[in-house]
Amino acid sequence: MELSSPILDSGLALAAAGGGPRLPHTADPAEARRAAQDFEAFFVAQVMEQMFAGVEPDALFGGGAGEPAFRSLLFQEYGKAVAGAGGFGLADAVQREILRLQEA
Repeated sequence: MELSSPILDSGLALAAAGGGPRLPHTADPAEARRAAQDFEAFFVAQVMEQMFAGVEPDALFGGGAGEPAFRSLLFQEYGKAVAGAGGFGLADAVQREILRLQEA
């Protein structure tokens, strides 16, 4: 599976021009894997945040002034746990793409 889309290609063009996100420059597969897992963890956290956006906290154990901040931290930790346990395959594709782009 190769990641290629107009959005990705334009993002890479921006990065090459110095005006967008930076790709990690590494030929080390372990470092590329770490970056790919970080990306997948972030992605999973964002998905979970959207999934639970309309769910109100439980009145018995939830709520309070710190709920939004701590809920966000909880989703970040969930994302790290999911990505560390193998995720759903996004990190594999991202790692391959990082290494492929470094070869060019």
